[in-house]
Amino acid sequence: MQHTYVLTLSCPDRPGIVHAVSGFLLEHGGNIEEAAQYNDHDTGLFFMRVQFTCAQLTHEDLRTHLRLFAEPFGMQWGLHPLAEPMKTVIFVSKEGHCLNDLLFRWKSGLLRLDIRAIISNHRDFYQLAAGYNVPFHHIPVSAASKAQAEERQLEIIRCEGAELVVLARYMQILSDRLCHALAGQAINIHHSFLPSFKGAKPYYQAHERGVKLIGATAHYVTADLDEGPIIEQDVARVDHTDTVEDLTAVGRDTESQVLARAVKWHSEHRVLLNGHKTVVFR
Repeated sequence: MQHTYVLTLSCPDRPGIVHAVSGFLLEHGGNIEEAAQYNDHDTGLFFMRVQFTCAQLTHEDLRTHLRLFAEPFGMQWGLHPLAEPMKTVIFVSKEGHCLNDLLFRWKSGLLRLDIRAIISNHRDFYQLAAGYNVPFHHIPVSAASKAQAEERQLEIIRCEGAELVVLARYMQILSDRLCHALAGQAINIHHSFLPSFKGAKPYYQAHERGVKLIGATAHYVTADLDEGPIIEQDVARVDHTDTVEDLTAVGRDTESQVLARAVKWHSEHRVLLNGHKTVVFR
């Protein structure tokens, strides 16, 4: 992994981009291990992810050459060393199923993360955090203290150098300011029902309406509540025999799996923003 990189890019589509990228990497001693591309005919944009090795140049030298290469194409690009796990901060409230799942997958080597801190507006999971040797920050949030609490949260994120913030059932609405500060870096998980049930006790509402599908959606956080670009979704079928407790258990399992997949793909630089949508190179 020491000399392995992921190059992600997007630009206006035109003939020869793949050839040009491959030629650039070959010219600078790169060897392609994995490549994927997508042409969005609706927007005229081209997206590409390339995993390659390169021992001849340093990371900074590669970036310098890439700047010159990308300019004529109007590319937005990123170069990511795979040897560096993604520094991550997790937010949680009083439901710990997603947090517990992420911590277990991380310690099992299934997620290329460096979990630097857990932030919560409750104390419920400080012992869980201690069991994984992750610093736990209890930051209460109220209407009066919300601005100060978010300032402290942002300070921790910046001090830890976090590239990813995961809202693992964090039951506070982020301010527009914090959403903009974390644009493209924060992933949220929420339940998805048809029809939609908002507010308290959504699984009780779902049971009363006799839903047949329990779902979950992982998306990037934006100032528009629960309307950010979607990364992953899934559903599980239920029926009239299921109790509220059954629905809740199915929902929690689905949420945990969907969030884990979204976090994994983001940490491996497989998700590219495409306006209000995403391109996911799985």
